[in-house]
Amino acid sequence: MSNPARKPLTKSEIRTALAELPGWAFKSDKLTKKFEFPKFPDAVAFIVRLGFEAEKLDHHPELANVYNRVVISLNTHDAGGKVTGMDAELARKIEKVRAAMS
Repeated sequence: MSNPARKPLTKSEIRTALAELPGWAFKSDKLTKKFEFPKFPDAVAFIVRLGFEAEKLDHHPELANVYNRVVISLNTHDAGGKVTGMDAELARKIEKVRAAMS
């Protein structure tokens, strides 16, 4: 694994990252957050927009969508399914996408 951003974070590093990511939690070796939107099209638009950010990073989230809710889980498969700096970076980008939609 040559990319240092794909090195698993320590529990302390995860806590530090979460302090900068309101609403995100660390569960089952993943960073997770649930987003709610006024309507289904808003949730889908959010997914599409964050998809472009994920693709730029070549780092893709686990997504679940039911009506106006989107649940995102982040971990790095090529780091053994652990949370890495890439996950924290993508979470920050996801927060910017959400803020831009408000």
